[in-house]
Amino acid sequence: MSDFLQHGLITTLHDLGTANEEEFYKELTRASQVNQIGLVLPVTAADMQSRPFLTIINELQKADYIQSIVVSLNATTSKEDYHRAQQLITPIADKTKILWLESPHIQKKLTLLEEVSGKLETGKGLAVWLAFGSLLANPKLQVFATHDCDILNYHHFMLARLCMPLAHPGLDFEFCKAYYARYSDRFYGRVARLLVSPLLQSLGILLEHEPFLDYLMSFRYPLSGEFAITANLARSNRVPNDWGLEIGMLAEVYRNTAMKRVCQIDLARPYEHKHQALVLEKKDSGLMKMAAEILRSIFTTFESQGQTFSSSFFSSLRATYLRSAQESIRQYHADSVLNGLYYDRHLEEKTVESFSRLIDDFYQKRDCRTRLTSDIPNWMRIMAAIPNFPQMLVETFAEDRATCSV
Repeated sequence: MSDFLQHGLITTLHDLGTANEEEFYKELTRASQVNQIGLVLPVTAADMQSRPFLTIINELQKADYIQSIVVSLNATTSKEDYHRAQQLITPIADKTKILWLESPHIQKKLTLLEEVSGKLETGKGLAVWLAFGSLLANPKLQVFATHDCDILNYHHFMLARLCMPLAHPGLDFEFCKAYYARYSDRFYGRVARLLVSPLLQSLGILLEHEPFLDYLMSFRYPLSGEFAITANLARSNRVPNDWGLEIGMLAEVYRNTAMKRVCQIDLARPYEHKHQALVLEKKDSGLMKMAAEILRSIFTTFESQGQTFSSSFFSSLRATYLRSAQESIRQYHADSVLNGLYYDRHLEEKTVESFSRLIDDFYQKRDCRTRLTSDIPNWMRIMAAIPNFPQMLVETFAEDRATCSV
């Protein structure tokens, strides 16, 4: 039986398997003529050369409802990476531009930008934010969408579903977050399953009624990298620059729009993409680094809302989190048995113990104030100081092509 119940503060848009894809595309294509859509693809040089990126490019040839695409290329080492990107986007080159973060032209503009924004650190947040800025130069674009570029089973119907709630003239959403089930022969989404969900449950036990917490707990997959946002809201939102991007973006949406204009949508069953390495002993890489940055984003966001956390609070939180996470392990184990999935219960227990130590690390280091000042400013502030900065970003597309063709 399909799930179609609504719960929480936001609207949930389910995949009941009843939509006619051909009619869906026609409706979205008509809608996109009025509410034009821009797509941002944040990609590293390494991910760009993997099979999923090629699949995504091929699928996007069919996405007639997308008017403009920006490939935000970062973590490159040479011009060859840029040339490689140009070759790969050939099938969709008519509507696709490359924003090369390491190019001399972008770096020159970032130097100018830092006089207004302060120090900017290279990362996924900056890649998405700059790409949104370049899309803001085109006033016809009313909807911005972004998704990861390591999706193994990508189909452009996923993108169509993500965009429809904002593009459809009969709906009034301003932000749409994707959710999906991450499994193959086992459950994935370890940070979401074993850290974020039990942590939010634990905070719900320890804090007095907190509307922002209720809001976060309404999302079925708060760490998904896929979302769509109106151009107007994209101007107002600040952007975190690390693995806290997803939680930080939800916090900005909470501040800047009404809950009735926020939705989440089921994109695919199942959903498969590259899995981050989990080495419990290495806190500065892979999933452990991701988990630490997400924790930092969660705690500092609550502190920015007026919450204060003491030593005794963190002690209680760690104990409550462990109990909640261990209960979730029992549940996932039972679910795995009933669905014939592989489940390493011992590894899951060890992972939870490692995550609990990250909670201790956060309190002991107390680096939240650095984090609070490291968000990238919103585009309203940037455009007040440098009104033509989005157009300056657009100019780098041609500048990079000219320089790199020599």
